[in-house]
Amino acid sequence: MESSFVETLYITFKLAFITTVLLLFIGFPIAILLAFKNFKLKTFFEAVIALPLVLPPTVLGFYFLVLLGKINLAFTFEGLVIASIVYSLPFMVQPIHSALISFPKDLIEASYTLGKSQIETFFKVIAPNIKSSIITAIVLTFAHTVGEFGVVLMVGGSIPGETKVASIAIYEEVEALNYSLANKYALVLIIVSFITIFLVYLLNKRITELK
Repeated sequence: MESSFVETLYITFKLAFITTVLLLFIGFPIAILLAFKNFKLKTFFEAVIALPLVLPPTVLGFYFLVLLGKINLAFTFEGLVIASIVYSLPFMVQPIHSALISFPKDLIEASYTLGKSQIETFFKVIAPNIKSSIITAIVLTFAHTVGEFGVVLMVGGSIPGETKVASIAIYEEVEALNYSLANKYALVLIIVSFITIFLVYLLNKRITELK
């Protein structure tokens, strides 16, 4: 029982970590594109990215189950990662996008005037000034992935040692009237969530003080 408890938590945080890292590389370019570029169907793409915020998880999970099943990725950890990336995408993109669209344009123009390239301007001017938003996006993505239920259940099927995560484990233990083990899972998630949020507030406070 103890080994399965640890294993389930390991899979939970492994999924959240991998999803967050991949979304950082996927979401950042999307946020930049939406903030600084105008193109046809831009509003459409913004709506598509935000769709997981309002779409019932089981609906998204169902279609992922159908699509991933065709390439033999349903009920696999890899399939969970793909579904989690899409489901958590707005939590990475929107905080960064909001910070970028409100970033002072005169600072960007001043950087260009001094001969800095777009890449240099981004990494030396923009990124350092939106660190708090980047941290917030990372934490929200991680926390949201940890708490996933509907999508994970539909796509992963709760296979022990493969796709079973803590949120599903809590549900299953409650159904089995094993409140003690459900409580252990819940307490771990509460503690991790609190520590994560506390660190975000602490880091953002220090970043603000250094400005």
